[in-house]
Amino acid sequence: MVEMLSRSLVAAMLALSSLPAVAQYASTDRYSLEKSETGFVRLDRQTGTVTLCKEIDGSLTCRMAADERAAYDEDLARLEKRVDLLEKQVAAGVPAASAKEDLPSDAEIDRSIGIMERFMRAFFGLVQEFRRDEEQIPPSKT
Repeated sequence: MVEMLSRSLVAAMLALSSLPAVAQYASTDRYSLEKSETGFVRLDRQTGTVTLCKEIDGSLTCRMAADERAAYDEDLARLEKRVDLLEKQVAAGVPAASAKEDLPSDAEIDRSIGIMERFMRAFFGLVQEFRRDEEQIPPSKT
């Protein structure tokens, strides 16, 4: 069944490969196309998004389903609000959050390096002990 579905998918993709919208997706395994009663259904295998496509004037036109479009519009509105807020802050002279605020101080770095140094010295000390112990133990004769 899956093999038959794959064959029909490949046949559909080859038949439509001259269309610009399909040609860009034909080279990847991300999308799959299936013939439907009204056109084609495109499945995005990474996101699970299903898009309805129709052939109009020799080109394939794909449109999002209503629920996907609503989610897209909500996300777009959220981002537009965020951009507007950032633009207002910049216009008002409010500096953008600086990455420097998140960096540790020199004292914190020195303390961390000191801890790592003590850890490494203790670790390599244990390695040295194991090597000495290994050299002193004669091989077992079993």
